Amino acid sequence: MPSRQDTTPASDTPFVTVTQGVRVRVWPSYNEGASKPEGSVFVYTYTIEITNEGKTPVRLISRHWIIRDGFAKTEHVRGPGVVGHQPRLEPGEAFTYTSSCPLPTPSGSMEGSYQMKTDDDRSFEAKIDEFPLVHKGLIH
Repeated sequence: MPSRQDTTPASDTPFVTVTQGVRVRVWPSYNEGASKPEGSVFVYTYTIEITNEGKTPVRLISRHWIIRDGFAKTEHVRGPGVVGHQPRLEPGEAFTYTSSCPLPTPSGSMEGSYQMKTDDDRSFEAKIDEFPLVHKGLIH
């Protein structure tokens, strides 16, 4: 995980989406230390907090990200869990992780969903609304 000095927060206020009692908060930031603008590599780090505000336990089964660069090129990323985990959250519990996304442009966006399952075997998608990946110092 990059140190705080290596990142430039895009916003101190998180982007928040709530679906069926699952609150997803996202804090994106530009990772200057990992980026190489001269080689068209712009790395964005994002910290996500997933909180179960419902009345029943839920497990995060898989993820689906839709990533767009500044040229509107779209990439879909799917996989099990997040950062090697499929966290099970009791009511009131939260799971926080940090990951990153490289782009070939100084701006872009991400959105997606987590496939969740309740203890009584009910499945649903916890939506993650679109959030920007932008380093204001690189945009003119």
